[in-house]
Amino acid sequence: MKNSDYNSWLPTSAKEVRQKGWDELDVIIFTGDAYIDHPSFGASVIGRIIERYGWRVAIVPQPNWRDDLRDFKKLGKPNRFFGVTAGAMDSMVNHYTAARRKRSDDAYTPNGQAGQRPDYASVVYTKILKRLFPDVPVMMGGIEASLRRLTHYDYWSDKLMPGIIAQTEADLLVYGMGEKPLTDILYLLDKGVPFSSLKTVPQTAFLLPKEVSIPKNRRWEDITLHSHEICLNDKKKFSMNFRYIEEESNKWNAARLIQDVGESRIVVNPPYPPMSAGELDSSFDLPFTRLPHPRYHKKGNIPAFKMIQFSVNMHRGCFGGCSFCTISAHQGKFIASRSEESILKEVKQITQMSDFKGYLSDLGGPSANMYMLEGENLDICKQCKRPSCIFPGICPNLKTDHTPMLSVFKKVDSMKEIKKSFIGSGIRYDILLNPNASHKERESHKRYTQEVIEKHVSGRLKVAPEHSSNEVLHLMRKPSFSYFKKFTKEFDRINKNENLNQQLTPYFISSHPGSREEDMAHLAVETHNMNFRLEQVQDFTPTPMTLATVIYYSGIHPYTQKKVYTARSQSEKQQQRIYFFWYKPEYRQKIEAQLRKLKRFDLTSSLFKQSSKNTNKSKSRQRGKNRK
Repeated sequence: MKNSDYNSWLPTSAKEVRQKGWDELDVIIFTGDAYIDHPSFGASVIGRIIERYGWRVAIVPQPNWRDDLRDFKKLGKPNRFFGVTAGAMDSMVNHYTAARRKRSDDAYTPNGQAGQRPDYASVVYTKILKRLFPDVPVMMGGIEASLRRLTHYDYWSDKLMPGIIAQTEADLLVYGMGEKPLTDILYLLDKGVPFSSLKTVPQTAFLLPKEVSIPKNRRWEDITLHSHEICLNDKKKFSMNFRYIEEESNKWNAARLIQDVGESRIVVNPPYPPMSAGELDSSFDLPFTRLPHPRYHKKGNIPAFKMIQFSVNMHRGCFGGCSFCTISAHQGKFIASRSEESILKEVKQITQMSDFKGYLSDLGGPSANMYMLEGENLDICKQCKRPSCIFPGICPNLKTDHTPMLSVFKKVDSMKEIKKSFIGSGIRYDILLNPNASHKERESHKRYTQEVIEKHVSGRLKVAPEHSSNEVLHLMRKPSFSYFKKFTKEFDRINKNENLNQQLTPYFISSHPGSREEDMAHLAVETHNMNFRLEQVQDFTPTPMTLATVIYYSGIHPYTQKKVYTARSQSEKQQQRIYFFWYKPEYRQKIEAQLRKLKRFDLTSSLFKQSSKNTNKSKSRQRGKNRK
């Protein structure tokens, strides 16, 4: 590999720094992921923004924290600050299953090798840097830091933990998508503002001794949460905190949150308004190579890169507000969409990659069909604090015209280098089936459904009904199971008319708060009757800063203060999970025994008396692996 080839990437070693002609660095970023220079990886985006600003920046991927810490020392002290991120996933979700078993692989590491980052990576990296270089500021970011910014339940230690900045004494935490706060931070530092004075930048959090006054900002209302110590002793008050945290995270003009912890207090400044198309385009238009760093050439493929190598993210954010999901907590409820020009430019770049064969793996986003969807009257949106724009019903102010998405599909597919573009992201079919949509919107929904199923499905289309019980779905903030049935009929109709042999891949969750064993039995019957054999399933995993996790820990719904049943023990969770696999002989006896205990002989009959007949009648609708 020639030295010039390495220069296309940000440097990762002292040798590469010298090859750049640099004798010092302004910023050094430590990440728990392998370094992939692609807009899907936060450390790369942050590094490229700092580079664009004119500062010298390097990335240290997956530093060894178990030896003499040479990886933390090899580039010396930066002039400005250290950046720390655990990577594209919370390190504990990355490491452990819902049963708290250690995973054997890591998709963000060459060859999927596990063990290349520590548990609680953000905490470990930051503490090491503060010990080695106590006079250099450390700024934390990424999803792990973002979702742990205040008192949170940690499933893996089964206890409440304080906001992560109190655990590490990092100098600043950037939450959410970091482009806007970072740009302001770079500007202020360049103007000579000390790092210690960065206390009024939106979308940041910091730690202050209680005796120090909080900087005033006339534009921001302050909300004081129950302290960490109160939360430790009162689950109800912990759950009450969450309502404020979620609502303020999803507001256009939010309040500043303050929480005492020990002798200090955590201050969380409100987020920025949603990014404009131009701002988002600017981030995606950075000079990414779109490839892993050359240091990995002989170390094997990186699974996460192979998955997104030929995919295009059209927007950020999700207004679904699902109670178990962290997307809106990190990316925001409001949709930030790229311009059509920026999307087409990225597609063109992909077509010029040497190993591109003509197939785009995904043209979507967190939810595939939210591109360009926003409020008709944004002034109404600016006053809204609903966690979801589509639950319990679709907001009448929400524009759901899918025409902009269809326009992108048409222009992408017209490129001579494109053989096929697929939608790999999940689709919110409740938007497509909204009975209160305008005539124009309904027509666009029909055309979108037809277009996607006919032209953009790579054998399987992902949707996420998640459960069949309307009571559980209500707690999930998901639509009635009847919508899934309607969409399944439409999917089958289009497949039949177009002579296609495609499969619908539904995702389901067991042990979600509110779900009882009988609910899982009903789910088994419902999907059995629809001729699905489920394999794209997961057991509920509590993750920081979600409604479902707060219910799981506290047993209380933060919005109603009512108690909610939750399966907490591993035996309860396993007992719910086996109903997904009613069709496997090894589970039949266990399921029958459990249903006898529940005196639900009707469910036993529905599941097993006709199973042989139905199985022989037609092949299973769906195959796949368990969700992780």
